[in-house]
Amino acid sequence: MKKALLAALLLTAACARSVDYTQYVNVFAGTDGAGHCHPCATTPFGAIQAGPQTGNFGWDWCGGYQWADTLIQGFTQNRISGTGSSELGDLMMQPFTGEALRDDYRSRFAKDGETASPGYYRCHLDDFGITAEVSCTPHVAIHRYSPEGAPVKLLLDLQSAQIGSEQRMFHRVTEAWQDWSDSTRVTGFTHSKAWNDRVIWYDIEFSRPYTVAAVLPLRDTAERIARRVLDFGPSTEPLLVKAAISVSSVEGARGSIAAELPGWDFDAVREKAKQAWNEHLGRIDIDADPVHRRIFYTAMYHLMQHPGNIADAGPAADKLDIADSAQAPFYSTMSLWDTFRAAHPLFTILCPEIVDGVVNSCMRYYAQQGFLPIWTLGGTDNYGMIGNHSVPVIVDAWMKGFKGFDPETLYQAIRRSLTEDHIKYDWGAYDRCGYFPDDVTLVESVSRTLECSFDDWCAARMAEGLGHTEDAAFFDKRAGYWHNVFDPELKLMRARDSQGRWETPFDPFKVGHWKTGGAFTEGNSWQYTWHVLQDVPGLIEAMGGREAFVTKLDSLFTLTGDLGSGETVDVSGLVGQYAHGNEPSHHVIYLYTLAGSPDKAAELLHEVWESQYKDGPDGLSGNDDCGQMSAWYIFTALGFYPVNPCGGQYVIGAPQLPRMTLKLPGGKSFTVLAKGLSPERRHVASVRLNGKPLDKWTLLHEDILKGGTLEFTMQ
Repeated sequence: MKKALLAALLLTAACARSVDYTQYVNVFAGTDGAGHCHPCATTPFGAIQAGPQTGNFGWDWCGGYQWADTLIQGFTQNRISGTGSSELGDLMMQPFTGEALRDDYRSRFAKDGETASPGYYRCHLDDFGITAEVSCTPHVAIHRYSPEGAPVKLLLDLQSAQIGSEQRMFHRVTEAWQDWSDSTRVTGFTHSKAWNDRVIWYDIEFSRPYTVAAVLPLRDTAERIARRVLDFGPSTEPLLVKAAISVSSVEGARGSIAAELPGWDFDAVREKAKQAWNEHLGRIDIDADPVHRRIFYTAMYHLMQHPGNIADAGPAADKLDIADSAQAPFYSTMSLWDTFRAAHPLFTILCPEIVDGVVNSCMRYYAQQGFLPIWTLGGTDNYGMIGNHSVPVIVDAWMKGFKGFDPETLYQAIRRSLTEDHIKYDWGAYDRCGYFPDDVTLVESVSRTLECSFDDWCAARMAEGLGHTEDAAFFDKRAGYWHNVFDPELKLMRARDSQGRWETPFDPFKVGHWKTGGAFTEGNSWQYTWHVLQDVPGLIEAMGGREAFVTKLDSLFTLTGDLGSGETVDVSGLVGQYAHGNEPSHHVIYLYTLAGSPDKAAELLHEVWESQYKDGPDGLSGNDDCGQMSAWYIFTALGFYPVNPCGGQYVIGAPQLPRMTLKLPGGKSFTVLAKGLSPERRHVASVRLNGKPLDKWTLLHEDILKGGTLEFTMQ
């Protein structure tokens, strides 16, 4: 008894000394404008993002919520954070009071009554006199609806979800069924086609029995699921609802509830979610003023929302061979075109426990479709964006020594994905011409060449390491294809046709986009010219040497030009032609260091770090894109960045905070110190790793994992 009491006292004392990092997170950051973030309750890398929906179609509501909105449509169970396309937003429910049949079930909500923190959301539905609260476990959402003197009813809309346009509102669900036979639960299935072609199974459970008060008329001939109004009797006690989603079966959803949330203790769920976030957020401890502290930990929060482990939490019959989530995680919502650049390299440092699962999940998608995933969501691939950037994620993990997968099996999947034709790529013209010709690849031909040649470089490294020398030579040759779209006269990337003729007329400022055409992807020639992640020395040489390279790079940050009439909404956060609001620009400032001009890098890094991240709803200059914008912020604060995001080399920039300590596995820590940092002292005079000068200003992944101190002296 004495030992148990002593242990409890020590635990209490430790908790008292611990830092509540969640207090520094502004969950509403990025919910205004084009940030497309949401304030939903979620856990680190969880399958659930449950919370308010204020809109469900159009660009502004890709995240399902806009800060400026004044009406709430209801509460959904899953969402994507910070992307530019609409999906998820399943199983909407709206509590209300009064008559069952209404013209409008939306409600006003007062901003001063709305609050959110990691793992929790609350607002007051003013038109109904209900306080709505939402929290979650990794796989189960829990809602608590507390009325003010009148019984709660519930509108259940199983058709509603995020879609691209109002015209498609009822056309996404192609088939569905529900089971209403149990008065305390609803189970069902939907097959929907929007951005993704996907299936969900669900189990929704209520804290007291219901009757169906009304079945509302279908709103369109294409609607497959009638909305129902549920009546829970005369009680004015709070109504609680649990909801779980599975990509395998109703039994999978029900098993997740049984495994993670068998009871109804809302406050305990909220506290456990808070603890999980504190453990993850606390993996970096910083010294910072209050504003930068909030921006930093909000970035950490955004970084760790995706990818989500959608494997069922309990054992269940499984159509996709998805076992227990702890034993065989299945990660989805992988925005790989964005996140391969910095988010996944940052996971290998801060969240190594998910890396093997992410890699093995890529093989699950490969087994489904015959090539490695492009952009995963809801357990399937939507093939969004270009390149095949699961390749660098896999090869980076292998090069860094992760062991939870079979390298040869993975390599064969990489080889097949990059050489055998599939829905995204016809490799014939690529190999025949040494680039994607714009009369064969009609859109994004230059961007595809640049991004695929980087994937080829990654494949070459794995082939080389596994002894496949002929393959390594083949992929290394392809990795140099970027030379073939580099115009040596203009010193810019430029499209050419299958006869080798340069695009004429050529406008280097015109933005290309898969929707509207052009040779580039959400960018122009000025922005994509620097996209040679695998061969910066070669690009410097092609530009005419370091001096010419730096002069050309200077122009990027000063030139202004008409971006054209194409789709330019993604090209945001402009500093000259540099577009920080979109991912292809993220490595570019660090090229100054590699070209021998670190002071210029320091100046621009600080400018962008300060100006494009804010402590408020308008806190992001572009889509957060599943944590990539936030990963840039964190890396830049630390003073280094993976220009080549495969292999574990980090280029030095300039630290933005005086002290940052990374808490690593095995009880180790890695501390970054910026001695003499001040508004007037932002340049780096010297860099020392554990007391010794850092060779070539390049930090290695293994140096971080060993622990120690990276010390910058600022001038």
